[in-house]
Amino acid sequence: MKFICEREKLLKAINSVVKGVASKTTMPILEGILIQTNDNELKLTSYDLELGIEYTMECDVQEEGNTVVNSVMFSEIIRKLPDTEISIELNENNLLVIECEGSLYKLSTMNPDEFPELPKIVVENSIETDQTVLKNMIRKTIFAVSIEENRPIFTGCLFEVVNNSLNVVAIDGFRMGWVSNSLAVASNNFKAVIPGKTLNEVNKIILDSFDSIKIGVSKNQAIFEMENCKIVTRLLDGEFLNYASVIPSNWETRIRVNKHSLQNCFERVSLISSSSIEKEKKYPVKISIDVGKVLISCTNQTGDAKEEIYLETQGKELEIGVNPKYFLDALKAIDDEEIYVSFGNNISPCVIKPVDETSKDYTYMILPIRMKED
Repeated sequence: MKFICEREKLLKAINSVVKGVASKTTMPILEGILIQTNDNELKLTSYDLELGIEYTMECDVQEEGNTVVNSVMFSEIIRKLPDTEISIELNENNLLVIECEGSLYKLSTMNPDEFPELPKIVVENSIETDQTVLKNMIRKTIFAVSIEENRPIFTGCLFEVVNNSLNVVAIDGFRMGWVSNSLAVASNNFKAVIPGKTLNEVNKIILDSFDSIKIGVSKNQAIFEMENCKIVTRLLDGEFLNYASVIPSNWETRIRVNKHSLQNCFERVSLISSSSIEKEKKYPVKISIDVGKVLISCTNQTGDAKEEIYLETQGKELEIGVNPKYFLDALKAIDDEEIYVSFGNNISPCVIKPVDETSKDYTYMILPIRMKED
């Protein structure tokens, strides 16, 4: 095996596939990248038995072949080489020889026959959208994915196609993020729960561009396909929560607020809530709604903080406690200038939606925290 390619293009390929390399495994082969050459094409593959990534690129192939090399050493060497052409070959001693200007490295390799094949997915349903659309939908929901393994189904996002719209939903038991986007091409209705880990890696690979990405699902696998790259992943088993049934349809108190103003207040009050003196404790923030104004406050052993905003209010006066991180995560994901925050009573979930009725493309729901009586 021997090929010559540009460092910048090779590094892009490595950076894409390295996200599928196993970090903790008893199988050293899974810590490697499979390198294959065919015609004038270089293919790099990684697979941790749950997430697999394959990247292809054109290069000057002088001799076909394949091998597996440790991903960490290979990527670090390529990253630090001069930005010019690199010559890579597998010598008679099964060492990977890397040459670039005055640099010469030789790395031990592993048997490519031991590298597991990526699953062959028979796609049952598929959709196609712009990469920038998918990137935005993942960004707006991924923070609400559960990190608790005792409820595996919530460690992923629900991808649901209904009436030619893609809904992406994340729930961790304390909050929910839901975003929706219309599809340009007609598709069958279907559901699939994709692991949050996979979506985090997909989001790092896809571009903020109008280049297309195709998502296909089978019974227990999903595949993301782009021009040079494909990503395969297992799906999570189980029944996802009927999220639509838990979103309150009515409210008793509602505020209309500038998103940035509310976010800035929460960020400042959170300095007290997440006190460095008591790192193990997170104090709730109290939201007190009066006619035409909202008081956001927190008191603990570090001190106390109060922020007042004058805004449009509707309905009853209310006091409610919330986790400030959950509120901030939702606010940071919102691009709109103005939002509605709706409340039932002090033990009902609060709901964040866009003010623009023609743009109902996201909903966030956050459960309250019971406040101690003063």
